[in-house]
Amino acid sequence: MANAEQMTAGDVRLMQGLAQRVTAARPDLVNSDASYGELAWNWGKGHAGDRASWRRRMWFSGEDLVAWGWIHLPRRVRRNDGSVHNITGAYLAYQVHPDHAGLVDEVIDWYDHAAAGIERTVLPGAADEYALQRWAAHGYGTDPAGLGDKGTWTQLNQRDLADLEEPALPDGFRFRTADEAGPEAAVQAHLDAWKPSAYTAESYQGVRRTAAYRGDLHILVEAPEGTMAASTIMWLDEANKSAEFEPVGTHPDYRRRGLARAMLLHGMRQAREAGATHATVACLGAPGHPQARGLYYSVGFQELSRDVPLLKTPRTG
Repeated sequence: MANAEQMTAGDVRLMQGLAQRVTAARPDLVNSDASYGELAWNWGKGHAGDRASWRRRMWFSGEDLVAWGWIHLPRRVRRNDGSVHNITGAYLAYQVHPDHAGLVDEVIDWYDHAAAGIERTVLPGAADEYALQRWAAHGYGTDPAGLGDKGTWTQLNQRDLADLEEPALPDGFRFRTADEAGPEAAVQAHLDAWKPSAYTAESYQGVRRTAAYRGDLHILVEAPEGTMAASTIMWLDEANKSAEFEPVGTHPDYRRRGLARAMLLHGMRQAREAGATHATVACLGAPGHPQARGLYYSVGFQELSRDVPLLKTPRTG
C-alpha cells in the first residue's frame, strides 16, 4: 500500500495498467473517470491548477495495483473568461479490480475520513452490484439532481472498427493533427469549444507529458480561414487494441455542419491504422443531454455501461 498527497504521472501509469486489466476482464466495470484515456486527460489538464486539492491512495497485491482512489477536494477554479467557480464538495474517482472487490470498503472508509464534514459524491458503475451495496451500507444514496433530466451521470459507448463510413468535410475544411498544427492551435481549439474553461497552455503540457498521449492521434478540423473548428484526442490502449475519444468539441460558430461527425469517422480510421479494433467514447446520459449521445449513435456507437451518481451529505455521517 502506498499513499501520497500529490498524484504523479507515474501514478497515472499504474492506474492505467489497472484500467487495462479491468477492461480486458469486465469492461462494464470500468468506473467513470477510471478508463485508460480519462485518467491521462484528467491528470494532464488538472495537474497545474488542481493538484493541491487532490488526494490519492493505492492498494497493492504483491507488486500489482488492485485498487485506487483519487479525491478531488473543494477548490476555486479560475476560468479563461475571468470568472471563478467555487467547488464546495468532494468527488471520488476510483477503481477496484473485481478479483479484490472487498477493498471497496477500505476505499469508502478512506474517502469518508479524508473528506469528512463536506458533501461527498461518487459515480460507481451500474453493473457493479456489490459496490453499490457497499456504498449504500456506508450511507450513500442516489443523488436526485444527478439522476434528473439534466443529470450528471455518464454512459460509456462502444463500437468496433471493422466497417467505417468515409468521412466527409465541407469544402475548404481539412483534417490536421496537433503535431502539424502546434501547441498554440491545439490549446485554442479546446478553449473555443469549451467556454468558459480552466484549460491553459500548461494544462496541455501536462496532457502531453502522459505516456498515453500521441500528437498524431490528436485530431483537429481546420476551417478555410485557419480557425481550428473542432478537435478531439484519441487515447490508444494497445493492450486491448482500443481507442478512446476524450475530449470531443466543436467551436460554437461551426456547429451543425457535420464537422464532429466527420472528425470521429476520420479519427476511427486513424486509430484502426494504429492497431485499434475497437473504440469507446463517453457522454452525459440523462435525457436532457441528447446532442453528444445522438452524435455518437450516428457514427455507430452503442451504450456499453453507465454510472450511478451517489451522494452523502455531512449530516448523514
